[in-house]
Amino acid sequence: MKRFLPLFFFIPLFSSAQLQWKNVDSLYQPLPKNTHVFFTNDSLDGKPNIAYYFITDLKNKEIDFAADAKNGTRLTPSQYFEKDNHPLLVVNCTFFEFVHNSNLNLVASDGKILANSIQTIANKGKDTFTYKHVFKSAIGINKHRNADVAWVLSDTTKPFAYASQTAIPFFKDSLSYYSFKKIKEKNIASFKKWKIKTAVGGGPVLIQDAQIKISNEEEQMFAGKAINDKHPANSNGLYHQ
Repeated sequence: MKRFLPLFFFIPLFSSAQLQWKNVDSLYQPLPKNTHVFFTNDSLDGKPNIAYYFITDLKNKEIDFAADAKNGTRLTPSQYFEKDNHPLLVVNCTFFEFVHNSNLNLVASDGKILANSIQTIANKGKDTFTYKHVFKSAIGINKHRNADVAWVLSDTTKPFAYASQTAIPFFKDSLSYYSFKKIKEKNIASFKKWKIKTAVGGGPVLIQDAQIKISNEEEQMFAGKAINDKHPANSNGLYHQ
């Protein structure tokens, strides 16, 4: 019997303090092979902190990696746990807005796009009537159970996403929308069809291919001095090995 692991990645951005992690597998048995849970409550810069991390084997066919998105309705992780038939683990992911309760990042499951990444942000103040065009990141798992961290382009005009393996600087102009064709015509990146089975967005990327690639400025997420903010943040690109 396969265990389902919905992907809703929620990774705190920790400071440089060394945390002492304790294996707590015994509290969550039974666990699949090569699967472990670690816990810490060490303080960070003198502030209270509770954190977990979960390790499993992507190649373990006892586990299915799935994603879920309920656009228009806000559900808590506990509600997703009940909705998705009590999976092994539920992890929060994607940013969302509260007006329409919509996801702002890419979500895909079984090869189908459940939510698209928001590519355009309206500017305010003196820059009203101009727009930033951004390419946010996501982590995807293909049918061969290989993981990939990439910067994506997706909207409702296509049933799949395109991906770039390099971070793309945002650009600003007066156009509120860019089609796939126009983005490609601008030749700003080498986008290719992203052949993934499951994907979740968040951002910004921190590490890709074992190299530090913090793309908060390109993705316009925690840009400028906000990179030093200390609060939990959805971050999907931590470990791509």
